[in-house]
Amino acid sequence: MPDLYAVIGNPIAQSKSPFIHMRFAEAAGQDMVYRALEAPPDGFVARVDAFRREGGRGLNVTTPFKLDAFAYATDYSDRARFAGAVNALKFADGCVFAENFDGIGLVTDIEQNLVFPIRQRRVLMLGAGGAARGAIEPLLGAKPAALVIANRTRSAAAALVEQFASFGQVEYAGSSELEQFPPFDLVINATSASLRGELPAIQASAFAPGALAYEMVYGRGLTPFLQVAHSAGAARLADGVGMLVEQAAEAFAWWRGVRPDTRPVIASLSKPLV
Repeated sequence: MPDLYAVIGNPIAQSKSPFIHMRFAEAAGQDMVYRALEAPPDGFVARVDAFRREGGRGLNVTTPFKLDAFAYATDYSDRARFAGAVNALKFADGCVFAENFDGIGLVTDIEQNLVFPIRQRRVLMLGAGGAARGAIEPLLGAKPAALVIANRTRSAAAALVEQFASFGQVEYAGSSELEQFPPFDLVINATSASLRGELPAIQASAFAPGALAYEMVYGRGLTPFLQVAHSAGAARLADGVGMLVEQAAEAFAWWRGVRPDTRPVIASLSKPLV
């Protein structure tokens, strides 16, 4: 009987995770089934409990349940504990093991797939929610010249800076304060604004010549964030397809002990942005 895995979120119909993981399984010769699960906003625990009773062995976790998954877990990687948010669960021996591969997926996509070294670059991350939390430690591990976290609620960005200050040089700003900073080489949109077709608080002056604008949301084409970056002369634009596939590969390897080749899957999902 195939091993059972899934992604859980709300909404979830748009998720590419089942396609990605089944492509990985086919290529790696793994006997598994991967489904999409939708849970009501207050129904995460009940849905995951039911999935485990069905024999589920692991879950990817997406919006809005990354903090619920953190509360549900019993054992944490250091990465998940520092992030305070979880995007992958593994069930074994009555335990719920938690990981966060978002940041690893992001850095791998930027540095390896897009060939854009982060070391000694000025990095701006928009947002201070779960997506941002998972990315901070891996970004700092890549040794940027500076990492600034900007958020409409300044106190939320300040709390993240305090939490991650021991990992490297990181600062915070309110969204209205970005003009006080020199332009950035890498600007990452970790807000949910693009899911609503809205523009996060960002101005053209934030993008340095030759900048990479990275939209964590995938499959939305030229989002308002990427439109501003393009108009500002950013040299490169990217959405979150590569990040999605790379973090999925990390979860797959964690569950199955096999690291899949991500390149064919990224190629099949990527679409021109301009």
